[in-house]
Amino acid sequence: MRYNKRPLTFEEQADLLLSRGLQADRERLITTLQNVNYYRLSGYLYPYRQPDDTFKKDTTFQTVWRHYTFDRRLRLIVMDAIERVEISVRTQLIYILTHKTGAFGYAQSKNFPGLNKLDHSRLIDTIKHEVARSKETFVIHFQQKYGDTHNVLPMWMSGEIMSFGCTLTIYNGVSDDIKKAVASYYKVPEKVLTSWLKTLNVIRNICAHHSRLWNRVLGVKPLIPRKNKYPEWHEPVQITQERVFSILTIFSYLLEIIAPHTRWRNRLMDLFDEYPEISRLNMGFPEGWTDSVFWKSKS
Repeated sequence: MRYNKRPLTFEEQADLLLSRGLQADRERLITTLQNVNYYRLSGYLYPYRQPDDTFKKDTTFQTVWRHYTFDRRLRLIVMDAIERVEISVRTQLIYILTHKTGAFGYAQSKNFPGLNKLDHSRLIDTIKHEVARSKETFVIHFQQKYGDTHNVLPMWMSGEIMSFGCTLTIYNGVSDDIKKAVASYYKVPEKVLTSWLKTLNVIRNICAHHSRLWNRVLGVKPLIPRKNKYPEWHEPVQITQERVFSILTIFSYLLEIIAPHTRWRNRLMDLFDEYPEISRLNMGFPEGWTDSVFWKSKS
C-alpha cells in the first residue's frame, strides 16, 4: 500500500487535535507543536485515544503535557543512574581484565573467547577510531611518548574514550571467569548482570534519543535473580520484567552498592510525589511496591 498522507502545517495539526476532542488553547497548542513534533506528542496522547481516534471526554492538553514533562524528568533521573552504573562496570571490567591479561591484553584476540577474530578486529578498529578523534591531553601525551612502540592505549586509558557499546562487546567477549568476577562485585550471577547490561544499553539509547520511557514495554527484558537464592526479588513484592519498574528497581539495587549515600531514590520518589496523577501501574509498579527492600526508605 502506498503512503499518501501529506505533511500538515502546525495550524492544521492543532486543528486536527482540537477536532478530535482535545481541550486546549489553540495558540498554545500551535506553539508547542512548533517545538515538539506531532508524532512525538502523539505517544503521550495515545492513552486517551478511543477506537474512532477521538479523545476521551475531558482530555486536556495540560494533562497530556504533564505526562510529557514527567517523562522528560524521569529520563534525566534514569540517565544519572546509567552514568554511575556504566562507569562502575567499566571500572570493574578494566581492573579485572588488565590484572589478568595486562595493560594491552584487550588488543589480543586470544583473550576474547566469546568473539571471533573478525569481530575482535572490528572492536579494536572502532576503539582506535574513537581514540584518533579524541583531543584528551592524556591521549596526546601517551602517543608522543610511547606511540613508536604501542599502537593502542593501555586499557585504563582507552576505557575513558570508548563507547558503552565497546564496553559491552568487551564484556561479552571475555572469558566466563572474568564475567563472574565482575558480577560478583554486584552480588548477582553472571547471566543476570549480562542481561541487565543489555537492557541498560537499550534504556540508555531510549533516553539519549529523548524517546518515551514512562509506560514503555521493555523489548529486552532483564533477568530477575532466582527466588531460591535471592528471595528479596520475589517477596514481599514480585519484581517483574516487562516494564520500567524492573529497570528502576535494578538501578536502585545497584546504586546501593556503587553509591550507597546517593539521593537518587529520593529524587525519584520526589518526582512521583510531584506527579501523583501519573499511573504507576502503566510503569509496572505493583501494589505495595514500597514494601520491597529495594524501595524502603532508609532510616
